[in-house]
Amino acid sequence: MGAVDQPAITVVSRDDVDPIPLPNGSWSRMVLTRETAPGVASSLGYSVFTPGTATGMVAHEVEEVAYVLAGRGEIRTDTDPAPFRAGQALHIPPGLWHAVVNTGDEDVVMVFGFPHPAYPPTERR
Repeated sequence: MGAVDQPAITVVSRDDVDPIPLPNGSWSRMVLTRETAPGVASSLGYSVFTPGTATGMVAHEVEEVAYVLAGRGEIRTDTDPAPFRAGQALHIPPGLWHAVVNTGDEDVVMVFGFPHPAYPPTERR
């Protein structure tokens, strides 16, 4: 049996990616994208939402998944808010208008991803 080429593993440090500023001193970083990991089919990001932060409403072309590492808050939609806390995962369907709100007194830290090789096409209100 001949040698089989192994695909390379890409390792990207969060701090090697420029932050995207959000309201109230909060920020996100798109850590894994087609720019940082050539050939990637999905993307992965990391966000910190400071206490009292409420982001603007957005709707992504694709679904979003997230895991809350620290803090508590809610995802606000045009209907009922969905509360979350550390240790919980979130699924946001494609096209759903939503905003992240930190309702606690510590930072919300969240890892999120999309089935898209970069931050997906997104509408904003």
